[in-house]
Amino acid sequence: MVAESLFDLPLKRWSVEEYHRLIAAGILTSDDHVELLDGQIVEMVPQDPPHASNTSSFGNEFVLLFAGKAWIRTQLPLTIAPDSEPEPDIAVVRIDPNRYRDRHPTPEDVFLPIEIADPTLNQDRNRKAKIYAQAGILEYWVVNLKQQQVIVYRHPQGDSYQSEQILEATEAIAPLAFPEVRIELQTILL
Repeated sequence: MVAESLFDLPLKRWSVEEYHRLIAAGILTSDDHVELLDGQIVEMVPQDPPHASNTSSFGNEFVLLFAGKAWIRTQLPLTIAPDSEPEPDIAVVRIDPNRYRDRHPTPEDVFLPIEIADPTLNQDRNRKAKIYAQAGILEYWVVNLKQQQVIVYRHPQGDSYQSEQILEATEAIAPLAFPEVRIELQTILL
């Protein structure tokens, strides 16, 4: 008899509600660097100095660029029901008068999630892009550190984005939700 591979067995899929109960019960703690993606609790990759530096650079620059227009959340959850709660490196979100004290932003609150990718490039370009597209988030960026490029996904339809544009560090871009905010990529790509 051939033993079944662990990978052939069905996995338990978690909902956002169940994931929150695991956190409330102390089963998952802040020491567990995980996020919920498509019903799976996925370990997050530790940050090396270039990743941390770029996340900080984007975050600081974006706080200035979006002052009074949107809030910038750095490595904090977005709730995408029923089964995802990704923690993008940067998220440009709607200003909330309650400061998101009683909930995480949902797709209706999200203008632009950004992932700083190095070892996670494949996951960010595929799995996370699919999650954000399915949620109807109009725009999503992936920063490819090795190539010094920003991959811009726009116009979600179903589980994919209809537009993908690769920008070099010498270029500039304005987010769809804020066409008046021009971002010079060379000022934030390190």
